[in-house]
Amino acid sequence: MMLDPIDTDLWLTEGPVVDFYGFPYPTRSIIVRLPDGKLWVWSPVALTPELKKEVDGLGPVAHLVSPNKIHHLYLSEWHAAYPEAKLWGLASTIRKRKDLPFQPALESLPPSDWQGAFRQAWFRGSFFMDEIVFVHRASSTVIMADLSENFSDHFLHHHWKGWQRPIARIWGIVVGKGYAPLEWRLSWLNRKPAREAILNIIGIHPKRVIMAHGEWVKTGGEAYLRQAFAWLIR
Repeated sequence: MMLDPIDTDLWLTEGPVVDFYGFPYPTRSIIVRLPDGKLWVWSPVALTPELKKEVDGLGPVAHLVSPNKIHHLYLSEWHAAYPEAKLWGLASTIRKRKDLPFQPALESLPPSDWQGAFRQAWFRGSFFMDEIVFVHRASSTVIMADLSENFSDHFLHHHWKGWQRPIARIWGIVVGKGYAPLEWRLSWLNRKPAREAILNIIGIHPKRVIMAHGEWVKTGGEAYLRQAFAWLIR
């Protein structure tokens, strides 16, 4: 099975490890079944025939979501497989992928098409990149891409070169910290909007946190977010 059931109407699937400027990164996607039975696919991973068969067994794919301008790698193949699905992304993603027919840019409020299944928060104020973080209401699950990276020693030992591993620890993108990458944190010239966004999410008291890269958090979501965003809220 390629789809791992996390909660009612919530699944996770792991994609291949990809190269990001010489650093190996795992890929991960989240699939949510909306109240009308259609599927919402966050940060699509490589679409293999096996994965497509399992996805099709859940329901019709209606929404393909890019949370930031980096997470667009497999949108084209999912769009080709599901041409009726709507594409969603930030304005920065839409500018980058002018070849794809996106819906209006995502900001702070979720589209009505998603039937109230999510809260969302727009993390902006950095000159480098912005990101939309989602909270699946029914399961109290935070879904984020690169704002928290939580690599285990096991993953780093098997995939990162010896000289690269200390960088992960210096950046704080390891289990025990779970920070955003250092260069992104340093690019936040205006932290107020992002600080308000994370405090709003923490205030929901989420149960779990699933990020695109690293060990996702099954319980104690609120405590994890306070740790991972200590650089922003302290």
